[in-house]
Amino acid sequence: MTPKSAAAAARATVYGYPRQGPNRELKKAIEGYWKGRVTADALRTTGAELRRSNWQQLTEAGIHEVPTGDFSYYDHVLDTTVMVGAIPERHRAAVGADALGGYFAMARGTQDVAPLEMTKWFDTNYHYLVPELGPDTVFTADSTKQVAELKEALALGLTARPVLLGPVTYLLLAKPAPGVPADFEPLTLLDRLLPVYAEILADLRAAGAEWVQIDEPALVQDRTPAELNAAERAYREIGALTDRSRLLVASYFDRLGDALPVLAKAPVEGLALDFTESGAANLDALAAAGGLPGKRLVAGVVNGRNIWVNDLEKSLSTLATLLGLADRVDVAASCSLLHVPLDTAPERDIEPQILRWLAFAKQKTVEIVTLAKGLAQGTGTIAAELAANRADLASRAGSPITHDPAVRSRAAAVTEADGRRSQPYTERAAAQRTHLGLPLLPTTTIGSFPQTGELRTARADLRAGRIDAAGYEERIKAEIQEVVTFQEKTGIDVLVHGEPERNDMVQYFAEQLTGYLATQHGWVQSYGTRYVRPPILAGDISRPEPMTVPWTRYAQSLTSRPVKGMLTGPVTMLAWSFVRDDQPLGETARQVALALRDEVNDLEAAGTSVIQVDEPALRETLPLRAADHPAYLAWATEAFRLCTSGVRPDTQIHTHMCYAEFGDIVQAIDDLDADVISLEAARSHMQVARELAAHGYPREAGPGVYDIHSPRVPSAEEAADLLRTGLKAIPAERLWVNPDCGLKTRDWPETRASLENLVAAARAVRGELSAS
Repeated sequence: MTPKSAAAAARATVYGYPRQGPNRELKKAIEGYWKGRVTADALRTTGAELRRSNWQQLTEAGIHEVPTGDFSYYDHVLDTTVMVGAIPERHRAAVGADALGGYFAMARGTQDVAPLEMTKWFDTNYHYLVPELGPDTVFTADSTKQVAELKEALALGLTARPVLLGPVTYLLLAKPAPGVPADFEPLTLLDRLLPVYAEILADLRAAGAEWVQIDEPALVQDRTPAELNAAERAYREIGALTDRSRLLVASYFDRLGDALPVLAKAPVEGLALDFTESGAANLDALAAAGGLPGKRLVAGVVNGRNIWVNDLEKSLSTLATLLGLADRVDVAASCSLLHVPLDTAPERDIEPQILRWLAFAKQKTVEIVTLAKGLAQGTGTIAAELAANRADLASRAGSPITHDPAVRSRAAAVTEADGRRSQPYTERAAAQRTHLGLPLLPTTTIGSFPQTGELRTARADLRAGRIDAAGYEERIKAEIQEVVTFQEKTGIDVLVHGEPERNDMVQYFAEQLTGYLATQHGWVQSYGTRYVRPPILAGDISRPEPMTVPWTRYAQSLTSRPVKGMLTGPVTMLAWSFVRDDQPLGETARQVALALRDEVNDLEAAGTSVIQVDEPALRETLPLRAADHPAYLAWATEAFRLCTSGVRPDTQIHTHMCYAEFGDIVQAIDDLDADVISLEAARSHMQVARELAAHGYPREAGPGVYDIHSPRVPSAEEAADLLRTGLKAIPAERLWVNPDCGLKTRDWPETRASLENLVAAARAVRGELSAS
């Protein structure tokens, strides 16, 4: 096909779409099901309605081929585990008795059975459930969900493309099951898994699928020759199947690198690649590989992970270059639109001109359709859209929001000394022990306590004017007093105020910093039914006034025990926001760090002796390619030190990280120079403690002994066993006892019981140490 005819054939599509509905209907239905207020049939009806609505929205926007199978009640990787029959042994009875209830038991656990481990999906803030595999794993095909959802779309008269997580990525994301040797490599199960995919593909073809999309995002990471050979073998075998639909293999989040020629030469009919800034190298690599003659190329030229309007002319230029490299070029976002909010239309509090700078999922589908039309019919057919787009881009570039000379001058004046504590850790630790007087194995929590309905009502009442600021303050003070009293009674050593005034650990601060925009309806799924509204980092950042000091000072006035000041760190403020794309991330991080430095110093001046600056996103923001790690870690660790290094030696700096793989950033954790770090460890059975020990980490650490992402209450003995495991890696004088993460999403009854057991575990093990 000539470039001209390839352009004429251009179509618009997407890889996936937000699941929750315009008013988070899915979240409400699922949580209603968990509480027994919504039946399984009603939940399934809600799911079907949301899928139908999504497909109709896409079709009405002009999308020619809609995805199916990307919808999930919790997580698409968990759905794949069900699809290939890799149910952990401990969950088989529950799944057999009640498929839906068992599904949620795998995700959340029960009082008697632990859930699957949870971690971040590549470098996003989406969490997936980690498959547990071993040499005895037996795979069996279950295409029920995929076939049913395809048939739903076909029944509506739509052109539909099922989406599957690929076998290579699935195995690379998996971990050895409990009891399986740690050096077991799940990828060795590939030959056992491929026949299952063959059966599923046959079922989809029989159900009417013309194309099937197979996602292999793990191939954008550094891969060994053995892993690349496995990918080559997998798609040689899948491609050779006679009973299958045409196959579109998709990758995203970065450049494919050495995996690109492997997939380009595979006997499949299409390839979907990221051509945004993160995957820009794919264009040159595709040309070097000889293109995709005779194949379909789906070009991801609209950023599926950020919310800024597309530069249509730049994208059209990229698409024009691609026309000579494939038999057919279609237009898409760079990845599933799961990672952006649904629609800008409900946002009433953002200035209309600024709102035009933004594109959520609905607006991105319009951009995709516009680009496909321009590619197929010529730019003259989209002249009005191009003119409006140029005006929006110019408006943003010239806005005073994006450029504050005072902020830029302060950032430029930073020296290396500004990012270093005045004394080394060993001297600080001695000063802190004397100042704080804490026992062996001190107990604390990560920061937040349950966000009750009363708290959410109070914030809503304040926004609606039903109560004034004074009335709201009294409600918050009452909650802080209850939280402090509970912690004192329970015997926790370092207290927190519970964060009742905070809606979200990033949004709360973003709403008080200049340069940020906050949305009212910009919900994005983080995991399961947990949705967040990432703020938008639109301009230069500064802090007009203290953000947390009054609440922390009030909590400290209620107790003689130390109360931690609680802040969100600069890297996480970037990672869990939609960041500006018009300057390097390191520059933005420095601005945020300086704003937070002011807050840290004000907390100390107000009498706060322990200050926690959370950086749960440090690992998740790590670039997917090792070659890009050093530059990122340099500015990320500098930003943390910059915001924490202005305090006295006897002020103890904590940080917190959760739900990520930490082994490859232990040196960076060390480079943060925090006095204490708390990390997720309960589901991974203290793996991170062993990683810290192997590195020779010299500071204090609190690997979590209570998994807060499950409603189950760990017993005191269970927590004590985890603590004893932690002691094998970290000396008692440097070991803290804490939950995995904040308690915001938990209910009070389970929180009380779990923390009481946590303190009992610490006392028991403390007693064992004293007796030995």
